[in-house]
Amino acid sequence: MAEAKKNMLTEEGYRKLEEELQDLKVNKRKEIAAKIKEAREQGDLSENAEYDAAKDEQRDNEHRIEEVEKILKNAIIVATDEGDKDAVHIGCTVKLLDIEFEEELEYQIVGSTEADVLSGKISNESPVGQALIGSKAGQTVDVETPTGAVVKYKILEIHK
Repeated sequence: MAEAKKNMLTEEGYRKLEEELQDLKVNKRKEIAAKIKEAREQGDLSENAEYDAAKDEQRDNEHRIEEVEKILKNAIIVATDEGDKDAVHIGCTVKLLDIEFEEELEYQIVGSTEADVLSGKISNESPVGQALIGSKAGQTVDVETPTGAVVKYKILEIHK
């Protein structure tokens, strides 16, 4: 049997997943059960769209609970205060300068489970994340994009 993938998480990311799991198990399950009960009271279930929707929501909720439990079970919590204090690692927030466009960017480096580019969180497994890990302020890193182009970033600051 294949070994489950280890999920690198920051302490904050682990805590958020624990909170989500608690909410799904306690609040969301009760909410869905109430919807199913209400739909059952309406009579004929064979043509009851509310009942079908509630059962679908219940299935999706149980799937998410299973998914979050698996992530937490296989989590490796990365302490942000470990390692080289001057180098980029998971948990750091990095301020970059895109040399070509002269644009400043700021990203937090997180494990792939927590990645959310719209929130400024990029995975350590992404091309940018991989290029930044281990680098120090003042260095310029080259990132090869999936199209083969190379983007240059200068690391301006690293915050723990």
